[in-house]
Amino acid sequence: MNNLDLSIIIASYNTSKLLLNCIRSIVETVKKINYEILVVDNASTDDTVIRLRQGFGGQGKIKNLKIIENKENFGFSKANNIGVKNSKGMYVLFLNPDTLIYENTLDAMVEFMDIQKDAGASTCFLELTNGKLDDAAHRGFPTPWRSFSHFSYLSKVFPKVKFLSGYNMTYLDMNKVHEIDACAGAFMLVRRKAGEELNWWDEDYFWYGEDLDFCFRLKLKGWKIYFVPKYKTLHYKGASGGIKKISKHLSSADKQTQDKAINSRFMAMKIFYDKHYKKAYPFLISNLVLLGINSRWFITKIQNELIHAQKRLTPLLGRREK
Repeated sequence: MNNLDLSIIIASYNTSKLLLNCIRSIVETVKKINYEILVVDNASTDDTVIRLRQGFGGQGKIKNLKIIENKENFGFSKANNIGVKNSKGMYVLFLNPDTLIYENTLDAMVEFMDIQKDAGASTCFLELTNGKLDDAAHRGFPTPWRSFSHFSYLSKVFPKVKFLSGYNMTYLDMNKVHEIDACAGAFMLVRRKAGEELNWWDEDYFWYGEDLDFCFRLKLKGWKIYFVPKYKTLHYKGASGGIKKISKHLSSADKQTQDKAINSRFMAMKIFYDKHYKKAYPFLISNLVLLGINSRWFITKIQNELIHAQKRLTPLLGRREK
C-alpha cells in the first residue's frame, strides 16, 4: 500500500535561486506528512539542475527529491503531466518555484483535503510580496460579462457587488473557508482521484490559462475547489516570464522570454474561450471577446517594446551627457 501523502511537483524554468529557496522552505516547514518533491526542469539555461544537485544531492541530503530533465521547454502543462506520471502521492501539489511555504501550510492543507471529501482541489492564501492576495488564486470563471466588468474596472469600483465582481469573487468573505471557481497553478493541491478523472493537464496550453482550464474541467466532473485563507504561501509571481511588475527585479528573463510569456498569456485566453464558451454565446459576443483579447495583446506587446527601447537608450543618453 502506498503511504505517501503528497507529491510536490515543481515545473521550473530559469529560476534556480528561487527554486532552491522554495525547496528549503518545504523541508523546513513540513513536519507531519510523508512527501516527495519532483522538479521537472524545462531545459533551463541558468544551471538549475547543477545547482539542485550541488545543493540537495548526495549523502545525508534530501532523499525524496527527484529531478527530471526535459531536453526542451515543454511548457507548464506538459511538464506537470511528466511529473504526475512519476509521482506516487495520494495528493499532488502543483507548486511554482517562485514560492515560499509558510509554517504548517502543507501539513494543514493535506489534513483539510482528508476531511473535505468533496474537494477535488484546494489552495491557501497565496500572498504577494506586498502582503496582498494573488488574485489568480481566487478566481471566478471568465465569462464575457465577468471579463468586461474586470477589464473595465467596474469590479474594482464595486468589489462587494456580486453581479460586478465575479471575475475574482471579491464579494466573498476572505477570512473564511469557501468554495471558488478556480485557483492558481502556483499552489494547487489536487486529489489524485480527481486529477485522474481529467487525465490531468491539457497540453494545448503552453504557459498561462492551464490552471483555469484544469479547474473548469474539475467542476464539470462535480468536484469542488476550496480557498483556505488560514494558511499562507508567499508568491513572488511571474519570475520565469519577467512580465509582472511585482517580480521583474527577481527575473532573469530576456526579451525573447518575455515576448513568449506575453504571447502565451493571450493565446491561452483564446484557447480557453474556444474550448469552453464559444458555443455557448452568440457570434457577435464571441467576436467582441476576440477583439478585446487582441486589443489588449497588441497594447501589452507595444508596452513591452517601449520598455526595452528605453533600456537600450538609457546608457547611450548617459554617455552623451558625460
